[in-house]
Amino acid sequence: MFDVHVHAAPDVLERIGYDDQIGQSYATAGYSGFVLKAHHESTVGRASALSRSSGLEVVGGIALNRAVGGINPAAVLSALSTGGRVVWFPTADAHTQESAHLPRLGDLDERLDRSVLSVPPVLSPDDKATKDVTLVLDLIAEHDAVLCTGHLSGEECRWLFRQALDRNISRFLLTHPSYTVPAMKAQEIAELAEKGAHVEITAYQLFHQPGITASELAAVARAAGPRLVLSSDAGQPDSPEPPAALEQLIAALSAQGLDLGRLRAAAGDTPRKLVLP
Repeated sequence: MFDVHVHAAPDVLERIGYDDQIGQSYATAGYSGFVLKAHHESTVGRASALSRSSGLEVVGGIALNRAVGGINPAAVLSALSTGGRVVWFPTADAHTQESAHLPRLGDLDERLDRSVLSVPPVLSPDDKATKDVTLVLDLIAEHDAVLCTGHLSGEECRWLFRQALDRNISRFLLTHPSYTVPAMKAQEIAELAEKGAHVEITAYQLFHQPGITASELAAVARAAGPRLVLSSDAGQPDSPEPPAALEQLIAALSAQGLDLGRLRAAAGDTPRKLVLP
């Protein structure tokens, strides 16, 4: 088993455990490894240290929010050149996050402004912001890294996928597309999956997404086909420990009639092959 999406302390939000504690929970559960995610800093150094100390395959990456300079090629190059494998486009600072009233760093201090990020920038082709997006995509392609769509809108996810295809980026993951952001429909998801996009469903959705049901998540799983990826997106104090959260998601989808072997592959071999070189 390999969890492609987990949060740990230290973080700006409260987490259920520190890196080493989360790592121990995966080791105890018999996982081969996981991807450590943070919304406001690169996790590459933390993941490397934990991988060396634990023997697990712990992978880091960078989320392109304002704390790292937004859609910042320098931050991406630094992360990928030091072993990072995953680049998430804006999450906590995406415009969709603000409009949906979901948590943002600015919630911690009213002195921060509420500016947001989007792609492609609604700017001329010669503008620096547009060039930055292009360079980030080129760097992902050159390092054979994973492009994750973050919390952007469905339209932006589709735009990113077209850009990925143009650059032969084969490691493309729709970040929980059926979550509140971006709230994509099963048919939209199926269309991208059929063209090569991987599709994530998270245990966080099962526990915390308003109005979601196991039946609806199962419909997304069917739309994803063989490119389904299951993750925990856990680490919150009000969620189970990440390995247990992922097992509960698998059980819930299995109860909806999905093949258990396929579900375990979606939480194991499929994400591991997607992330690791």
